[in-house]
Amino acid sequence: MKQGAQDSAGTGTQEVGTGRVAPAAGVPRQPGPGDRGRGRDDAPTAEAARREPVRGERTGGERTGSEPTRGEHTHAEPPPPRPRPVVRRSSVRGQVLDALRTALLAGDLKPGEVYSGPALGERFGVSATPVREAMQQLALEGAVEVVPNRGFRVVERGARELAELAEVRALIEVPVVLRLARTLPAERWDALRAPAEATVRAAASGCRATYAESDRAFHRALLSLAGNAQLTDVAEDLHRRAQWPLTAATARTDLLADATAHTTLLDALTAGDLPLVTRLLHQHLTPLHQEP
Repeated sequence: MKQGAQDSAGTGTQEVGTGRVAPAAGVPRQPGPGDRGRGRDDAPTAEAARREPVRGERTGGERTGSEPTRGEHTHAEPPPPRPRPVVRRSSVRGQVLDALRTALLAGDLKPGEVYSGPALGERFGVSATPVREAMQQLALEGAVEVVPNRGFRVVERGARELAELAEVRALIEVPVVLRLARTLPAERWDALRAPAEATVRAAASGCRATYAESDRAFHRALLSLAGNAQLTDVAEDLHRRAQWPLTAATARTDLLADATAHTTLLDALTAGDLPLVTRLLHQHLTPLHQEP
């Protein structure tokens, strides 16, 4: 016959006559100092502990939400820094180049005069470096020439050089426009009315720089109808070279006459009058102060 007796600590039972202690049943764990302030429901049960997956453990073949996937940044790995915006010096150079071209056409930079990079940089509010880079581009275009240890001299073009530029332009533009006149329908020329009228308004303003820009825009739109980008670029470079002497002696009436030639040319193209187109183009490409 077994006699159950509670042990002195009250945590188990002893089977008399066997000397073995049976495990306690239904005795709750006593709260310790670290459990102060913790609710009764906060302690995880044995059943919940068995069901709660460990971080990174696969449950039923699926990855748990706590396990980072490949390529995913964790708190220990900061995200890569965003690339900083790069300020390109070429944009400053381009702005200085446009300003220098405008100054040339407006007569602010006189033919034959020498201008230094630092002086022009102070004028435009930039360093001398982008000014020198822009001047090198103008030297390639034939607008200025390098003067060692001094700066850049604005080129003075003579009548012969201007006549040579006009001849090269005619060799390019006249055949292209005549070919377009033979192949394009008359209504295609209507798209050039707006840029042609823009040249008339620019000429009426009397600003040589504004007219030079609108004049190049019209010829660029005209030649672009041929669909040859290389031809358009070469023709525009020649056109720009031929425009620098506009600073010398070009009156407002001369600009208006040159601009009106654009609309007259469009009328001849629309009518399909090829001989008139040829004559108008040669007259229009002749330098303003060299017209007979």
